[in-house]
Amino acid sequence: MAALFISDLHLTPQRADITGAFELFLHEVPQGGDTLYILGDLFEYWAGDDDLAAPEPNFGARIAAALAKVAGRGIGLYFIHGNRDFLLGEGFAQAARVSLLPDPYVFELHGMKTVLLHGDTLCTDDTQYQAFRAQVRAPLWREAFLAQPLAQRHAQIEELRQRSETEKAVKPMDIMDVNEDEVRRVLAETGAIRMIHGHTHRPGRHDYVMAGSARKRWVLPAWDQHAGYLRVDAGGGALVQID
Repeated sequence: MAALFISDLHLTPQRADITGAFELFLHEVPQGGDTLYILGDLFEYWAGDDDLAAPEPNFGARIAAALAKVAGRGIGLYFIHGNRDFLLGEGFAQAARVSLLPDPYVFELHGMKTVLLHGDTLCTDDTQYQAFRAQVRAPLWREAFLAQPLAQRHAQIEELRQRSETEKAVKPMDIMDVNEDEVRRVLAETGAIRMIHGHTHRPGRHDYVMAGSARKRWVLPAWDQHAGYLRVDAGGGALVQID
């Protein structure tokens, strides 16, 4: 039995190459026993679950149906929200047959205590982003935003995306990466030996020694750069690249 982890696909109708790679990946996920964890930013953005009822062609419904087929093969599907798709809710979860998990999520995986996150909460040096994150995750903001017409929500999100890209272009790269003190704090607080996250688009493995024990932090790849996933089984973990 193996657990597979992906994140930061940023799926959009405009990137047919990434969507095709993802659908092929889902088709080839082994049947039975395995689990697939999606650690956020599956979509470039998500405006609300009522988008699933939009007229055809419906991109969100297409992805939900593809995931539901995977679940139908006996593969467990789990989802942690990212900073782009934090508005994804139970409507999508039911359509895609995925289980929503909190961030962070701590569990035992092959005898090793593991913590899963999207990863944006680890980037504490980016105080501007953390303030924005707190604002849009507030229940009152979410309620007010989702009460607007769908087309208006799409327009607002597109404006926010453009603003975010402009701001990122002038930010120092190091403040958009994780803060190592925050990583160690989460590892210590959760007691996890292994951490898995995405968000930073800097895939790799990082090793730590804390309280006399070895710990690992796996960073998942972004699919517009290096499509791939992390595979964890009883023998350990390995990043697998998709051609």
